[in-house]
Amino acid sequence: MHWYEKLNQYFPIEEMKSKEHMETLLKERPEIYHKDEGPGHVLMYVETEDFIFIDYLFVSKDTRGQGLGHKLIDMLKERGKPIILEVEPVNYEDTDTEKRLRFYKREGFEHARTIGYRRRSLATKEINEMEILYWSPNEASEDLVYQAMKKTYNMIHTYKDKTFYGESYQPVDEVLTVEDKRDDLLQDI
Repeated sequence: MHWYEKLNQYFPIEEMKSKEHMETLLKERPEIYHKDEGPGHVLMYVETEDFIFIDYLFVSKDTRGQGLGHKLIDMLKERGKPIILEVEPVNYEDTDTEKRLRFYKREGFEHARTIGYRRRSLATKEINEMEILYWSPNEASEDLVYQAMKKTYNMIHTYKDKTFYGESYQPVDEVLTVEDKRDDLLQDI
């Protein structure tokens, strides 16, 4: 099965880039957009000087529980940069969302508590809310995570979007927000 079909069967339509979009990124942005593929996995990621963004991580049902996901995450961690990703909020009717979140928590990822992410899907026209998770070899600030997400959104998610989808995604400042940190502090009191 083609790598794109594996991703397309696993990830919800509102999260998927088109095959043309991803192939164009691999061809036109090879210095930052990468694919790592094996018989039991597909990993699509962005690597810049400052951070790594996991666009898609798929591990086949046949190889889950054998440590492959852990090995792939460790391979990225060895580069010594913060790793950032978007994940669906837990939906208790979909056990995969809960398993995915537990996996990333076991790998040491944290929720970005002050960053909001709401993007209108060009496929479904519905607002898609995601949670931002990150891991850092040193104490990365959520501001660094926010700036990396903005960069990824502009360089990758919206790259030639009008060409591939016939319309553009919303501007980054409508999609990514920073909540008032003071609200978090008040909740902790």
